[in-house]
Amino acid sequence: MSASPIRQVFDLGFPWQTADPFLFCVHHEDFFPAGNGQLGPERALLKGRNIGQDFEIRDGWRMYHGDKIPGFPGHPHRGFETVTVVTKGVVDHADSMGAAGRYMGGDTQWMTAGRGVQHSEMFPLMHDDKENTMELFQIWLNLPARSKMTDPHFTMLWKEEVPEFVHKDSADRTTRVVITAGTLAEKRPPAPPPESWAADEANEVAIWTIHMAPDAEWELPAASAGLNRILYYYRGDELTVEQQSVRIEQGVLLDSAQPVRLKAGAKGCDMLLLQGKPIGEPVAKYGPFVMNTEDEIHQAFADYRKDQFGGWPWPSYDHVHGHKRGRFAKHADGTEEVKP
Repeated sequence: MSASPIRQVFDLGFPWQTADPFLFCVHHEDFFPAGNGQLGPERALLKGRNIGQDFEIRDGWRMYHGDKIPGFPGHPHRGFETVTVVTKGVVDHADSMGAAGRYMGGDTQWMTAGRGVQHSEMFPLMHDDKENTMELFQIWLNLPARSKMTDPHFTMLWKEEVPEFVHKDSADRTTRVVITAGTLAEKRPPAPPPESWAADEANEVAIWTIHMAPDAEWELPAASAGLNRILYYYRGDELTVEQQSVRIEQGVLLDSAQPVRLKAGAKGCDMLLLQGKPIGEPVAKYGPFVMNTEDEIHQAFADYRKDQFGGWPWPSYDHVHGHKRGRFAKHADGTEEVKP
């Protein structure tokens, strides 16, 4: 009999625990109120909040670093990638390269910060007559040393292009897997940015959101040995991994070389899977910069002080794109993608 594929079960906390090649993962779910006509909440609802540092859920939502519109006004990154997987709501992007975008539920933005970029991620309240629910995962994926000073770049994975794998168990209960990175049953998403660790299929990077119907059963297939593979259970009433019961808001570190039997409870369950071959290099990080040595971190701060990674070409650091604009991405070279 083979050993259990479960290596560790742990409480998630905030942010969620990750393993090389991943650096950081958070799950944001906010039940924002109706908008005030200017893409933010009514000012009366901001009273008592720690504006600029509002990470405490009050009345079901947070302002984060925003003071008028929820979100993360302009801030710098160097040396890694941000993967923002949106399941509900709207995200407005602007950056120091002059690029911009608006993406919504089902879309993913994959940004290579490389040698340095400032960007903002704002959550405009588009609806003035009803609540504005938002849910997303922000995942930081490390870059190997050879790619840390590459040119900044972002790729959009639009929902129309992101494949889903659907499995029906013997009782016709459905498991649905949204494949942002990696392959499953020959389903393959659009390519990540070219300098990403995920761009080499040999690294077996996977980012999957798994949605199991009530009482559904599914076997997570084996991958290669030696990968870091974590299953994050974030919604539901009960999950059984092999024969072990896992509580909501727990993560499971798995042996990547073994298949894993999953069974949902009576209310179904939702999970995120992160998997990849470790980069295996030293990590030096401070706030928004992730390099290989402390000297490189000091240099990142010096470079940012010198020119703010190209400055900020927008009217404000919390720039948003108005009520009428739909999904789009304008890249630094002037090319533009528009989606319905």
